Amino acid sequence: MAVLNERERSKKPLSPWKSKKTSDKKAAAFPGVKSLNGRWGYLYVAPFVIMFVVFGLAPVIYSVYISFFHWDPLGTSTFTGLRNFNLLLHDSDLWLALRNTFSIWALSTFPQMFMAIGLANLLRNTRLRGKSFFRTILLVPNITSVIAITIVFSQLFGRDFGIINDFLGWAGLGHHIDFIEGVIPSHVQIATMITWRWIGYNTLIFLASMLAIPNELFESSSVDGASKWQQFRFVTLPQLKNTITFVLIVGTIGGLQVFAEPQQLAADGGSSKQFLTLTLFLYNQAFVNNKYGYAAAIGIFITFIVLIISAVNFVISRKISNDGTR
Repeated sequence: MAVLNERERSKKPLSPWKSKKTSDKKAAAFPGVKSLNGRWGYLYVAPFVIMFVVFGLAPVIYSVYISFFHWDPLGTSTFTGLRNFNLLLHDSDLWLALRNTFSIWALSTFPQMFMAIGLANLLRNTRLRGKSFFRTILLVPNITSVIAITIVFSQLFGRDFGIINDFLGWAGLGHHIDFIEGVIPSHVQIATMITWRWIGYNTLIFLASMLAIPNELFESSSVDGASKWQQFRFVTLPQLKNTITFVLIVGTIGGLQVFAEPQQLAADGGSSKQFLTLTLFLYNQAFVNNKYGYAAAIGIFITFIVLIISAVNFVISRKISNDGTR
């Protein structure tokens, strides 16, 4: 026993730290591992950085620069200082476009979010058959051409022969509603197109968040006698706070950039400018009226609106999360 104890004492104690010689031998045995460290990392991130600088940062800087000019890309440009911004703030079309944009955003974002949460809750049901099929077809509207969507929905919302008007007349809610010339009806039409296009995408986001909720919470609430509605209200919805905030922020940014749908229905904004959104207003000033400096000022205005709304959403989400942790 004494001999064994001396041998055991002579051995080095086990340690998680490896000697330098051992690590050098392993590094020599695997020379490719060393190339993943150090300066080689810059080579892998270089494509993204180059693309971001060329197509992201440089256009923003250039837009800020030309917003202070009466810009003529083929001739001489004149420095005007803050004149473009002064004209913009006194332009009635700006505030009309801002009103239309927020109206379309409200009519599309909130109903879309409620329906997406409901569909995600249905798809979460373990007894539902064909879940993979339904999850797949939810993304079909998102990859459909905007032009095709506009053609189909313009027929559905037709004043004289549209299916929507026929249904409203049958239900006694109105008949021959003009979804093109009317302000609110035209916004409802665009909001419906946006909702149909993006509801599947948001449904999958909410579904992924719901699947991450531990089943133990539902089992314990079921043992306590909670109904399905109570489980949805007191277990599912509180766990979706961060996801709801994310969807609202992304929906707000996307809502302020609505362009394709109103542009396809009325490129000039409509007879009473009921389709005029902020991005369509910017497009018309730049590529129809050739006022590039003025259009750049509109872009900066939109950027500030997005930053303000994102900051408000961030403060509200932080407050909600802090209240939930108390």
